[in-house]
Amino acid sequence: MKLLLIILSILIGGRAEFDKTVHDFGTITQADGPQKCVFTITNKGDEPLTILSAISSCGCTNVRWTRSSLAKGEKGQVEATFTNEDGPFPFDKTITVYLSDIKKPVVLHLRGVVK
Repeated sequence: MKLLLIILSILIGGRAEFDKTVHDFGTITQADGPQKCVFTITNKGDEPLTILSAISSCGCTNVRWTRSSLAKGEKGQVEATFTNEDGPFPFDKTITVYLSDIKKPVVLHLRGVVK
């Protein structure tokens, strides 16, 4: 996992670093209700970094993110809530994150199994 984060940091120009790119909820039930997780991003570059948008792959995942620019060393968040209204099924939802001055978006994953 650490190697994946290092590679991801290199691919996005070393300007940004996510604490993780995959969150696994494990096995959950519908009775557990909505499931939340947070991805933390750190600005490793010298210039301010802004999360321009974060788009979920479906309507079952709601996304909020830090709207202010992050100075060097500052941290921001992408918070995802999986509504967990349907099931049973395994799921792998994505959140595509667009960052200022970085050409390729970062794709985050939410995984798990609804029993």
